[in-house]
Amino acid sequence: MLIDWFTVAAQLVNFLILVWLLKRFLFKPITNAIDAREKRIATELAAADAKKADAEKERVEFEKKNKDFDQQRDALMSKATEEAKAEHARLFDQARKDADSLRAGQATALRDDQNRLGSEITRLAAEQVFDIARKALSDLATVSLEERVGEVFTRHLRALNEKDKESLGVALKTSPEAAWVRSTFDLPAEQKAAIQNALNETFSAVIRIQFQTKPDTICGIELTANGQKLAWSIDEYLKSLDEKVVALLDAQPGAHPEAAAKPEPKKDTGGGAALKSVAQAATR
Repeated sequence: MLIDWFTVAAQLVNFLILVWLLKRFLFKPITNAIDAREKRIATELAAADAKKADAEKERVEFEKKNKDFDQQRDALMSKATEEAKAEHARLFDQARKDADSLRAGQATALRDDQNRLGSEITRLAAEQVFDIARKALSDLATVSLEERVGEVFTRHLRALNEKDKESLGVALKTSPEAAWVRSTFDLPAEQKAAIQNALNETFSAVIRIQFQTKPDTICGIELTANGQKLAWSIDEYLKSLDEKVVALLDAQPGAHPEAAAKPEPKKDTGGGAALKSVAQAATR
């Protein structure tokens, strides 16, 4: 078989031309397109990685902010709770103080009412005692209450013990001014003379005295000289009556608890003892 070298050469040239044409117009655009696509894919992947990084960063920041928010919320809740407790304690303490103040005001008003009532009862009791005593003395001894009180005073003066007699005698004798004899009522001339004689005889000297009416002494009479005093009155009996009245009021329902804690009044014969004492004096 004969080889046609011209044909072979022509075919070889055609093949080379075809390869060049393919490379020039087919392979190069394809490779350029592939490179461009790879670059675009790489760019997109880089952008996706960047977005992913940004998203991760935002997620971390969000978690941090959420954690900070939870901490702030817990702190605010704790602070609000403490403030609420403090306000509750303040309001409770204020309410307790207001209640104590109200109770104290009520107790003061109750004590004032008791004092006014006790004073009124004492005054009325004194008036009744005086009236009854005057009537009893008038019926039994035909003497007035004032005269009998003066007689009781002179008897007490004469019955002084040595110590009291000595101290009162020194005061009467050394006083630069006349001694004062004060009584609730105006003493009759006979009573003044009897008191003067009792003083002169008791202290073996002429005692200078002045008489004065002192209405604030409840049915009584007193002698004062240079800081020394000798007195007798029904006031103590009425004070005992007043204490018993206060104790009776304290025992009533609704009385303040503090009133019930008051000590028991001293036992005494009360207003009845005043009348009894005066009546006994009238019969002596």
